[in-house]
Amino acid sequence: MTTITLEVPDSLGEYQNDTVRFIAAKLYESGKLSLGQAADMVGLSKRTFAELLSDYGVSLLNYPVSEMLSDASRI
Repeated sequence: MTTITLEVPDSLGEYQNDTVRFIAAKLYESGKLSLGQAADMVGLSKRTFAELLSDYGVSLLNYPVSEMLSDASRI
């Protein structure tokens, strides 16, 4: 894993874990990271990270409705 140093305003200092979780959640939402990769990034289990996603406005089901309907029609 690559390490990146992120400089944030001092006002976010006490929220540094929240900042990293937010970034991981948004990377998961955009499809850049899998659930497991995002959870590893913040040092949480997949289950715990999945439970936190809604705190950042991210759905656990990161699958477009159109694809769900298409898949369902093939069953």
